[in-house]
Amino acid sequence: MPATLQIVQNPEKAGVLLQPGRLRLLEQLAEPDSAAGLARKLGVPRQKLNYHLHELEREGFLELVEERRKGNCMERIVRAVAREFVIAPQSGDGVTADRFSAAYLASTAARLIRDLASLCIRARRAGKRIATLTLETEIRFRSAESRAAFAEELTASIAQLAAKYHDEAAQGGRRFRLIAASYPALKAEESSNESANLV
Repeated sequence: MPATLQIVQNPEKAGVLLQPGRLRLLEQLAEPDSAAGLARKLGVPRQKLNYHLHELEREGFLELVEERRKGNCMERIVRAVAREFVIAPQSGDGVTADRFSAAYLASTAARLIRDLASLCIRARRAGKRIATLTLETEIRFRSAESRAAFAEELTASIAQLAAKYHDEAAQGGRRFRLIAASYPALKAEESSNESANLV
């Protein structure tokens, strides 16, 4: 069975993964398939797919499940080694802590991914699950002023909750990091359906 998540920290491997259409291929290969089967699903020439599948397998993003003889040819059945792939940015240290800065948000997100990668490894070794909480929603603000007012109110509410539940002297207590972030939402058509971009 493929892993749930693979954190990609090597820049060269990330470059291979981020070639147009390759994340879409890995998504399709959550279940085993051949280049011919995938070509039929995506409407992409098999010869083009073969190149991308070879590169993904060479870098360890795909694994061979079995080989089947089909006429005079040997058909290779492959699948993604994980259900999801996350690229951990390697830069971001030393960014000024400006809470309205896109650079600071990117730096914080990079740290979150690095921490998560380390926690996933430790939890897997210990045979345990990580205690996490993810909240996600979209808000359509009437104006920049209402957005700013929301940010101030959210900051005050989180500060109040943190003060209420934080206990520095708790015996056996464990620290958790809370991150709240906001950025413009992408429309569905702007998100990645990249199979048509395969070259």
